[in-house]
Amino acid sequence: MDQSSGDRVTVNHDRYPDEYLRGILNEVRTIAVVGASNKDVRPSYFVMKYLQGKGYRMIPVNPGLAGQEILGETVYASLADVPVPIDMVDIFRNSAAAAGIVDEALALPVRPKAVWMQFNVRNDDAARKAEAAGIRVVMNRCPKVEWARLNGELVWQGFDSRVISSKRRKL
Repeated sequence: MDQSSGDRVTVNHDRYPDEYLRGILNEVRTIAVVGASNKDVRPSYFVMKYLQGKGYRMIPVNPGLAGQEILGETVYASLADVPVPIDMVDIFRNSAAAAGIVDEALALPVRPKAVWMQFNVRNDDAARKAEAAGIRVVMNRCPKVEWARLNGELVWQGFDSRVISSKRRKL
């Protein structure tokens, strides 16, 4: 999984062991969602609602919606505006924007324990910077999907059941 180089641990960001993902999801409780949307058909809204239902406090961050509410939580313009410590930053922005978000997370008085970049979001430089500061990083994954997979819920939804398939059934 990880290779130790002195006190630092290097993570293979192409393949995350279940215990690494489970460790993050079990340890964090407050998640800031950067790029949160108030539209219930958007992935960020869906992820917030799902994880909120699993007991996480989901804090939306979106400068265009600051002051409004999403799922009962006030929307903040930036991570620095969030008035409580953040355990994890979930990035729903593009890969280039991830660098600035990591910089913002590193500037917080209490640094988050993890930075999670959503599907199709990967910034290796930002990941190295966060990891050098002791923050765990996940890229190109969704915490909702990983929570469901690690807790057996994907089976409930038809995945791994051999019922849902992209192949046509033989008649």
